[in-house]
Amino acid sequence: MKIGIDIMGGDYAPEAILKGAILARTKLDAEDRLFLFGNEDQMKKRIAELNSNPADFVLIDSKDVIEMGDDPVKSFKEKQDASLVKGFLYLKNDLIDGFASAGNTGSMLVGATTVIGVVDGIIRPCISCYYPNKSGKNSLILDVGINADAKPEVLYQYALVGNLYAKHIMGIENPKVGLLNIGSEESKGNTNTKLTYQLMKGTKDFNFIGNVEGIDLYKDDIVDVIITDGFTGNIVLKHTESFYEIVKERHISDAYFDNYNYENYGGTPVLGINKTVVVGHGVSNEIAICNMILLTKEIGKSKLSEKITKLFSYGTS
Repeated sequence: MKIGIDIMGGDYAPEAILKGAILARTKLDAEDRLFLFGNEDQMKKRIAELNSNPADFVLIDSKDVIEMGDDPVKSFKEKQDASLVKGFLYLKNDLIDGFASAGNTGSMLVGATTVIGVVDGIIRPCISCYYPNKSGKNSLILDVGINADAKPEVLYQYALVGNLYAKHIMGIENPKVGLLNIGSEESKGNTNTKLTYQLMKGTKDFNFIGNVEGIDLYKDDIVDVIITDGFTGNIVLKHTESFYEIVKERHISDAYFDNYNYENYGGTPVLGINKTVVVGHGVSNEIAICNMILLTKEIGKSKLSEKITKLFSYGTS
């Protein structure tokens, strides 16, 4: 598989990204190829300094950089020689099979939706993250940040996409899909969640188990796929990350709490677009970058985007 990496994306770029790419190279198959987008001369020099061989990578020269604080739409149009822009163009033209970056999230979404394009039938794409329960297993929660407001029809589509992800990436045969709400009863929630519940109730498209509350997210075997809007999902995600930071600050060592470490997951795919795009955390270190690259391969190999396209074209999973 040919995987593209934005070397200039992230708070600790390019150093952490290069180190992560070198680490990932040791874990990938011999036939896998890593395309590194950045300043070619600088990449060659630093890779050699890190006791690795530049010839083990495909180096794509990019002189410009989309900074973390740049306006996503404006910078994407004006910085055509940026590493992030070139990566999307390579992906669009099938020169690589997947593209990943820990850079400007807004620009990643601009590239994903305007250069790669949204799957026909998808109202809005989304992003997801893992949420560990007490047994150490992961649930999937989506959306966690793209769409602060999501109509019932959009939330229903999140459930369809999340169901596929849980089946083909997480290996869950019949995922339990729940709607995040303030109570388990059908009558609970705001207008949006009540209407969404009615759409999901009795569906044969996925295994809908009803409403789930915040307290249910930690319990064993309650839910596999948690559906919510990006506003609520992002709050849940950031709360989880802060919880992990508190545990580490207090020097608490426990294997369960380590499941909250974002480094273990590397990133999240943009779900509902035509190709494999993975967004990493801006503060990613080399371990997180390595796992971001491995996740990109896993998702690309599973042909998840093709499965989503098929689902919305033919109505089958």
